[in-house]
Amino acid sequence: MLEYMLSQLTFVDVFNTCVFIAFTLCYAYQLFYALVVLVKKPPAFEAKKDHYYAVLISARNERAVIGQLIDSIHKQSYPQELIDVFVIADNCTDDTAQVCRDAGATVIERFNDELIGKGYALEYGLNIIWDKYADREHEAYFVFDADNVLDVNYFREMNAVFDSGAKASTSYRNSKNYNSNWISAGYATWFLREAKFLSQARLTLNTSCAISGTGFFIAADVIKQAGGWKWHLLTEDIEFSASSITNGMRISYCPTAVLYDEQPTTFRDAWNQRFRWAKGFYQVFWHYGGKLFTHIFTNPKGHKFACYDMLMTVSPAMLLTVITIIFNAIVVVMGLSGMLSVGTAITSSLSSIFFCLFNYCLFMFLFGVLTTYIEWDNIRGTRGEKIKYLFTFPLFMITYIPIALVALFKRAEWKPIKHDITVDVEDFSERAGTKQTQ
Repeated sequence: MLEYMLSQLTFVDVFNTCVFIAFTLCYAYQLFYALVVLVKKPPAFEAKKDHYYAVLISARNERAVIGQLIDSIHKQSYPQELIDVFVIADNCTDDTAQVCRDAGATVIERFNDELIGKGYALEYGLNIIWDKYADREHEAYFVFDADNVLDVNYFREMNAVFDSGAKASTSYRNSKNYNSNWISAGYATWFLREAKFLSQARLTLNTSCAISGTGFFIAADVIKQAGGWKWHLLTEDIEFSASSITNGMRISYCPTAVLYDEQPTTFRDAWNQRFRWAKGFYQVFWHYGGKLFTHIFTNPKGHKFACYDMLMTVSPAMLLTVITIIFNAIVVVMGLSGMLSVGTAITSSLSSIFFCLFNYCLFMFLFGVLTTYIEWDNIRGTRGEKIKYLFTFPLFMITYIPIALVALFKRAEWKPIKHDITVDVEDFSERAGTKQTQ
């Protein structure tokens, strides 16, 4: 009986210890990333030539905000004759198309209720551009979401990255509505953390970044070589990143090109959006995880660490957290029901659940504090709001746990997120684009 009790206790403790060690070993490098950002400035870019770009905006019923994005593009400090704006009005039932035409954009209308998603809209738009506007010979394609607003120097800064040889690059992502509530602040803090402590560190260390949602360019020859936009999973941006990295292409980052976007403010919208993201990450891991793993050791073009970094990005780490909590909860239930008679095992499982949740919240709180402190002047909110939302950020992040669990079993579909927050473009001063390297 004693041996049985010890075996039960040992198994519980060994399982939890192994999970903790695995997490630590796999993600400790991100702490090194933070140190790199704090002690070393990223490389600066300087352009010798202005290049010709096309802007792709996929929009579905976005009349309330898309005009402001187009206006911010027209107010760029970059030559306007070198920017063509194309809006793919995707299954719109309002007058988004007309609003965009009035704002000076070229509109491509698309109606398809079977192939739904941003990736399909981008593919359709590119095919039309190549067919009707091939003579313009765009050198790269920028992708934005309809709710975005750009700093006046956005294109000038991104052009410097492209002119330096980058085949794809993401940019600094800030938020229009950090101070709406704890949900929008949670999103904003996460994206600032991603820009500063992931993308900037990767740039500084000369490894590959990943494009994320909006605010990026891809060189025309890359897309043409792929035969168009061929990435159609629920997170087409992460799919493109994983595909590119396994093929040996490095994705760059521009910390001085500043983009602002609108974050959801209701829990329903936040759940739907992050549920799609979680499902999309599972899809990318399923399709590219094996190749990323093998290329850690055999990547013929030398980007082995980038493959490891990308694998850790798409790996279902949150799912492992869920499994750990469920495992320990089962031990507790079995003990309380009499199926296990080892009281210390129950205590160990309860303490492990608490330890897991507490450490996750503590880690997120500390990263939230670090991000808010470093990015204090770039966050659009009062001092009181910034301090208050430090304490709600871990709560926002912990809601990913049930989302990751549900995403395992439930089918995900594209669901529209309402955007209606407009801002004064002149409010976004040039200083926001020059503080990112400090």
